[in-house]
Amino acid sequence: MIIMTEGLHALAGPAMRRALKNFTRSPYSGAATGAVCTAILQSSSATTVAAVGFVGAGLISFSGALGIIFGANIGTTITGWLVVLLGFKLKLGTLILPVIFLGAILKLFARKRLASLGLALAGFGLIFVGISMMQQGMAGVENLLTPAQFPPDTFAGRLKLVVLGILITVVTQSSSAGVAAALTALYAGAVNFNQAAALVIGMDVGTTITALMATIGTSGAARRTGWAHVVYNLLTAMAALLLLTPYTWVWQYFAPGQLQVNGEIALVAFHTFFNGAGVLLVLPFSEYFARLMMKIVPDASSPYTGQLEKSLLSEPSIAVNAVFSSSKQQLIDLIMHIKQLLAQRFKGSSDDLPCLQTALRQTRAFVDLIHLQQTEQAEWPKLLAMIHVLDHLHRLHQRCDQEIFQVRNLAALALPENIQLGISGHLESLVVALQRERWREAYQLARELRVQLAEQLEPVRKKIMTDIALGKVTVPRATEYMEALRWLQRISNHLARSVYHCREFTAQE
Repeated sequence: MIIMTEGLHALAGPAMRRALKNFTRSPYSGAATGAVCTAILQSSSATTVAAVGFVGAGLISFSGALGIIFGANIGTTITGWLVVLLGFKLKLGTLILPVIFLGAILKLFARKRLASLGLALAGFGLIFVGISMMQQGMAGVENLLTPAQFPPDTFAGRLKLVVLGILITVVTQSSSAGVAAALTALYAGAVNFNQAAALVIGMDVGTTITALMATIGTSGAARRTGWAHVVYNLLTAMAALLLLTPYTWVWQYFAPGQLQVNGEIALVAFHTFFNGAGVLLVLPFSEYFARLMMKIVPDASSPYTGQLEKSLLSEPSIAVNAVFSSSKQQLIDLIMHIKQLLAQRFKGSSDDLPCLQTALRQTRAFVDLIHLQQTEQAEWPKLLAMIHVLDHLHRLHQRCDQEIFQVRNLAALALPENIQLGISGHLESLVVALQRERWREAYQLARELRVQLAEQLEPVRKKIMTDIALGKVTVPRATEYMEALRWLQRISNHLARSVYHCREFTAQE
């Protein structure tokens, strides 16, 4: 399982991460995407850990991640069907050897994607060789290991088997491998159906440990996602224990004797059934589930830099996207700060500015820790665009440090109302476009603001010069007015450049 998963990660991992990020607009689409990605990657842990990382990086919402977690539980049942249909029914243990040989050859002598494909093929084949070997091993101990040696088929006994299933998954770090072992034990008669089902229920709970470990030292949003996985799987496990007895009754009523003859298929079907039922039941209430998790695991981290976790540095692509998410929110709030000054007739407060400046310093420090090479074509342009955005944000902050002095001069200058309203309207529309990630529209608005200010402020400058000549204003005072106009123009320039580089960043997606 490890070999196949590593190969699939190298082969399809980046594409799956993009799918997880782009197709999680709602819990429903997230569930479908999580199920498909887990089925392809053959690892629910990989999918849920990626979801935790994306939430921590601010790339997807918590509610979108819930869908991924729900869907991953369905996707992981595909492994069981492969094992039963190909390993037990077709018995591919010997026939699959040429596939393993081909995979090893590709891994040794091919490059890049073909080498990754070879590793995935070799791991896929080894699963069935392993199934065949486990069957042979079980055949030798069938008289030593019997259902009577496991806890009895009572509710307390089933709970003990659930705990055993959790421990098996914690040790192996693969619920799929544990399910394959449970299927083999059932096939050999070492356990009965109910005992095997209880083990599988526990393995579903045990797989949450990996995602929970991935949340250590991360932001509150990432921790919340990991704990949501635990809580959801515990609820599903409780429901599965209650459904186990009715499920066996249905089999015995509609297909008498088949539970013993085709116990492996019945077990995999039960695994799929209770996971699918859990998803169908919880999806309509995902909003309430999200609120519950927000109360259980509150997020006290910074709204700007809480997602900039050092654990993301091992995945530069995620780290760069985390910086973009943080910087975008800083840019939006900085625009809101400027707009508030204008809306209050240049008598605003700069109380929120120190918080934004601290966030910018932390963001720039985090970027210093991201190390890329120019050969990494996918991420290099994004990192450069992000550095440009941070540079213009820094310059905007420098301008805003002068705001009290400059806005008083602008207020004294009494800019025409149409100019004030035009600036405010453009800034409001720009914020909406940025929030909705309409980058082309945002850049067009920022450019229009810069051009219009240049045109509208020119008559104001000429009037100041005329007032000097008429003696209506002193030269030092007029200089202060002119500097205030230049301050406003420079802010519009840095806004336009910031939005431009944000658009360039998203163009690389």
